[in-house]
Amino acid sequence: MTADDLRETSAALAGRALELPELARAGTVAAYVSVGSEPGTRALLDALRARGVRVLLPVLLPDNDLDWGVYEGEGSLARVQHGGRMALFEPTGERLGPDAVTAADAVLLPGLAVDTRGMRLGRGGGSYDRVLARLERADARPALVVLLYDSEVVAHVPEEPHDRPVHAVVTPSGVRRFGQEN
Repeated sequence: MTADDLRETSAALAGRALELPELARAGTVAAYVSVGSEPGTRALLDALRARGVRVLLPVLLPDNDLDWGVYEGEGSLARVQHGGRMALFEPTGERLGPDAVTAADAVLLPGLAVDTRGMRLGRGGGSYDRVLARLERADARPALVVLLYDSEVVAHVPEEPHDRPVHAVVTPSGVRRFGQEN
């Protein structure tokens, strides 16, 4: 995609996500800063923050678990290289601990694909599997939403016994919901 395509896709994705009732009523949203070829999240992060939403962003720990910090705008991010893996943009402020995500009303999850059952294919590091397990242990029930390109909603993705379906996928062309009620 060209830079213009990416900007347009990012704006469309943010617009669709902001229409979600789960985000409209959220006081706290756990999100992430897109990297590489992922659908852009910066416009969405800034729009949520402008609405007064507390936006939590992940900080990758050495064991692949996630700590969390508050997003205070683009100037509050640092590019962090994690070994031989891709560089991530992480919040530079106070670390809130891995359990901070349990206070979120909605969790925006990255992914490579989602299937027609709502099963998400991640990047294989297990970071968000740990987040989902932490939410389950805490009996927290935030809306689970994946942000993808239209072509990444597929018929079937492989799943492991610990995998859990998400509630919705947002693409630039629309929102698809899955069987769970929130």
